[in-house]
Amino acid sequence: MVMDMEEARAMEVNEEEEALVQKITGLAAAIGKLPSLSPSPEVNALFTELVTACIPPSSIDVERLGPEAQEMRARLIRLCADAEGELEAHYSDLLAGFDDPLRHLALFPYFNNYLLLSQLEYGLLARHLPGNAPPSRVAFVGSGPLPLSSLVLAARHLPAASFDNYDICGDANDRARRLVRADGDLGARMAFVTSDVADVGTELAGYDVVFLAALVGMAADEKARVVEHLGRHMAPGAALVVRSAHGARGFLYPVVDPDEIRRGGFDVLAVHHPEGEVINSVIIARKPAPATEAHAIAGGQAHAHAHHGGTVLSRPCLCCEMEARAHQKMEEMPMEELPS
Repeated sequence: MVMDMEEARAMEVNEEEEALVQKITGLAAAIGKLPSLSPSPEVNALFTELVTACIPPSSIDVERLGPEAQEMRARLIRLCADAEGELEAHYSDLLAGFDDPLRHLALFPYFNNYLLLSQLEYGLLARHLPGNAPPSRVAFVGSGPLPLSSLVLAARHLPAASFDNYDICGDANDRARRLVRADGDLGARMAFVTSDVADVGTELAGYDVVFLAALVGMAADEKARVVEHLGRHMAPGAALVVRSAHGARGFLYPVVDPDEIRRGGFDVLAVHHPEGEVINSVIIARKPAPATEAHAIAGGQAHAHAHHGGTVLSRPCLCCEMEARAHQKMEEMPMEELPS
């Protein structure tokens, strides 16, 4: 009787997953027929329906779908990436029309999602890297024309850190620069670099944290090459934050295997799959220190950590002390209180 109930439940789950794949396939076909992915009532309606279908918790493993469904998913993720780029460019242009663009970021329809995602990432970093000083140099790879993640992190969580935003598209960086022109603080702390991260080498050793956007390296082999490149060039002890997806959200964004992060030369410290408004999963990793350095730290022989191009720790300034207290507060926050 127990086996019969288990079999019935398995059949029910399979039917639910098949219905979901069928629905997503239909939406992908409709999106693929659109003459343009620029924001419009038709485009907005289709992507709203797609996101609504993918957000609820699901047991589906998109990596185990059949070849036909996998091809559909790969096409759909690229369509989502193109549409996201069009949406961000549209709102970046809109915001640039204001005297102070940063005061109007809430006009972007998914701004709250970025607030919650940035809070989640910052909280996970503080929880899993509790002994580290607040980062002073941050890189965001794949920042786009509307770099909301960097803007939120810099303004709300890391008020003393400098941010280098990398994007392969010069036009995206030009748009992004316009948004910080009226803010003296963020304008001084934000740089926008037009480059493929594969062409960035020694500079990566200067960052305390590198954020990797979900759509940088959309295919698994592309993502693996990016992570391996970061693993070669980032400094020992530096943190890597990778955005991924889980369940049906894997129809919207690439799924990153934590083992791929490990193969790239990192220790994986946390994998978090939100179930609420935040769509992306988050992987927190760290490039391990050399064995001799790790032994010295464990034995209490190292009182400060420095790496080439990074921060040499001394007595913190007032801003750093404020950040440290914020880190301590986040460390004490239970996981259930982090955004989901």
